[in-house]
Amino acid sequence: MIIARTEEAIIARLRLGLGRMVREVGSYGGELDDGLEEAIRRFPAAWVTFGGVPRTEPYSASKWKYKADASFVVMVGDRSVRSEAASRTGGAAAAEVGTYRLVTAVRRLLSAQDLDLPIHPLQPGRIRTLFNSRLENDAFSVFACEFSTFWIEEALPQLRWPTPPAAGAPGAADDPDAVFTGYQGKTGEPDPDWLRTGLNYHLMPDDGQPDASDILTRSDP
Repeated sequence: MIIARTEEAIIARLRLGLGRMVREVGSYGGELDDGLEEAIRRFPAAWVTFGGVPRTEPYSASKWKYKADASFVVMVGDRSVRSEAASRTGGAAAAEVGTYRLVTAVRRLLSAQDLDLPIHPLQPGRIRTLFNSRLENDAFSVFACEFSTFWIEEALPQLRWPTPPAAGAPGAADDPDAVFTGYQGKTGEPDPDWLRTGLNYHLMPDDGQPDASDILTRSDP
């Protein structure tokens, strides 16, 4: 869930921030792999995709928590009827944005942003050239802007099953077991609510009998 929510949040922020610099911002669906000619006609554009989790390692001293390093990639493309250089640098007209300007704008909008999600703020990484070419009368260029982040994943205790939250429950969107909701897989019972705790106090030397006792009870608002 955190993967999808992060990708959606990146797209939403870029749509608002880039405004009319691009014709579209969306989730990458192979536009540059299949139907390149059609994709070029939609330039200037930006597409977002999940780059993967290259490394997961234990977090702190807890054996149940893991730090998942992840990456997201924003691909920006523009075209020009003048030259390959113009597709990168743009021109005097507002419509001639250029991929260099798009790269700068994307990094400005996303760097150090956590998008109001339980992730480490996005860190700008490599900028890679994907295309710098010509197709018939159109010169075009495409760059990939990489961003890294991480989040903390908590494993299930031994032999425990997921416990999906109730629909509409507070914090349900951030619950790692929400992904299991509605699929009729095996689930466990949620931990019971805390109601009370008994405390016994022993004075030294201890005769084995409590010298005083308290009961802490939950007080509902």
